[in-house]
Amino acid sequence: MVWDNRGDVATAFSYTLVLFVTSGILSLVMGTILAAMRVGPVAVMRWAASTYVTLVRNTPLLIIYMFFRIGGPKIDLKFTWVDWTIGNVDLDTYVASGIVALTVYTSTFVCEALRSGVNAVPIGQAEAARAIGMPFAGTMRHVIIPQAFRASVPPLASVQIALLKNTTVIGALGVVEAFTYMYELTNDNAAARIGIFLSFAAIFVVLVELLSFAANRLERRWSVAR
Repeated sequence: MVWDNRGDVATAFSYTLVLFVTSGILSLVMGTILAAMRVGPVAVMRWAASTYVTLVRNTPLLIIYMFFRIGGPKIDLKFTWVDWTIGNVDLDTYVASGIVALTVYTSTFVCEALRSGVNAVPIGQAEAARAIGMPFAGTMRHVIIPQAFRASVPPLASVQIALLKNTTVIGALGVVEAFTYMYELTNDNAAARIGIFLSFAAIFVVLVELLSFAANRLERRWSVAR
């Protein structure tokens, strides 16, 4: 059944991958900024980042997505300017809301993973950077963050794997990604449900294994560099 509908299955997983890749990149950027704020010397920024991480990390992803998808437009937080087509994927306001929700949610976990990496960097290196006159931003960019990323590869990989699986939540409100299409397929083909479930689960396992393989290779390469 899955093979007979392979074109639509490929399209559904294309949406899953667009959600994952875009949110993954943006959450790494936003999580890095949050981590820098949390370990920075400015108390107000530390407090703001800590409050943001605590609030968002403890809020269910579906509620965050519902805020951007349903509540956001009521306060003029819209993504109607997003209207592109890449291959067989239509990037519209539904997909954009999902990417924003996934980024906001995942960046808090990236922040905490990176903060543990920052704590693993010997404090003497930051002191040495300051001793030669390097400002805080330069110390973070050139000394601390690169080493924190190397030390945080395993937890960051776990965060990205969780993000890949969390893309299924976005199907709740309009985006026909892998999980939503699987749901529609099982409704239309009740006799083949087990096969459909196993096929979609197998594809997700393959994607997670590929991500784990890439993370292991990166960890080995950076451990040699250290």
